[in-house]
Amino acid sequence: MSVTRVSLVDYVDERSGRRYPLDALRWCGDDGAPLTVEPLPGITREQVDTATRSLWRYRAALPGALRPISLGEGCTPLVERPWRGHATPFKLEWFSPTGSFKDRGSSVMLSALAQAGVREVLEDSSGNGGSSVSAYAAAAGITATILAPESTSPAKILQSRAYGATVDLVPGTRDDTAAEALRRSGETTYASHNWHPFFLQGTKTLAYELWEDFGFTAPDTVVTVAGAGSIVLGLDLGFGELLAAGAITKRPRLLVAQPANCGPIDAAFRAGAEGAVPTQFAPTIAEGTAIREPVRLPEVLAAIRRSGGATVAITETEIARAARELPRIGLYAEPTSATAAAAVDVFRTEGVLVPGESTAVILTGSGLKAAATMGTLV
Repeated sequence: MSVTRVSLVDYVDERSGRRYPLDALRWCGDDGAPLTVEPLPGITREQVDTATRSLWRYRAALPGALRPISLGEGCTPLVERPWRGHATPFKLEWFSPTGSFKDRGSSVMLSALAQAGVREVLEDSSGNGGSSVSAYAAAAGITATILAPESTSPAKILQSRAYGATVDLVPGTRDDTAAEALRRSGETTYASHNWHPFFLQGTKTLAYELWEDFGFTAPDTVVTVAGAGSIVLGLDLGFGELLAAGAITKRPRLLVAQPANCGPIDAAFRAGAEGAVPTQFAPTIAEGTAIREPVRLPEVLAAIRRSGGATVAITETEIARAARELPRIGLYAEPTSATAAAAVDVFRTEGVLVPGESTAVILTGSGLKAAATMGTLV
């Protein structure tokens, strides 16, 4: 794919149709709406750079001529394990450099920001996003400030600080932390994993990688957990581009799990709504999903529906049970990840997961990320 062809793309506000030039320093529209990079042409298997062992093997599918800030992210294993009576392929995203899938987005986003000359960034996170941005900022020689809820797992805070980031803990909920970040965003470049369009360009490589994992075809279904929904949106972007390129013949159905204690995506999807609906919230051990007001909620709902997918809400009891059982088959996943594994049973019971279809279950982060919570569960 030529640089010239890709460099002509724009940011798009999917809600209004308004377009903006591709600028790494812009993270939202003039009216505050979230933006995406418009769909790119996709690639064929011949354009995969097989000599590169990272997500940058798909650089022909990324916008512009970025100079990679890479720590070897991507190329995570797809491992089949027996899960409650069924052979189940798990995509182990904790093999990423900082232990979570967020490294895909951080690598591409920080590459774009570094190339634009940014020397200081601000990020808000419940943990994994912050540690990931901290790592890639360190690799790029960029100063990072991370805002996180006071309740964030100590291991994630420690990790961010180890990379040299300043971590400011914010009282209240995850949404309070996001509000504080928006307040500060006028002072420092906002490298938000929920807002920045280039972050989704990184997460879309998960679709390209699954395509390669499954022999350059699409699986029938992908099961994932969602908080803000960046995996859902990344899979939608990536598989949509592969479909447009003729590299696959259909989109996988996206099956999305959320904790019952914090499930705004599930609630809106089941109500047939295009945006938020009244929802009850309570604390959840799946801290990575504790987002009451996802920035891109309408876009996430549209992506699930476009794939013919479904959602489910998982109780705290079932999340905890899955977090205890996964290590018994060798998979040490944090409770957020375990939510997706717990959802597999529900989707099977409801007939959404059909025997004989190919499926990938995304495990987003390591149990080492939530050592204190895992200690109480295990």
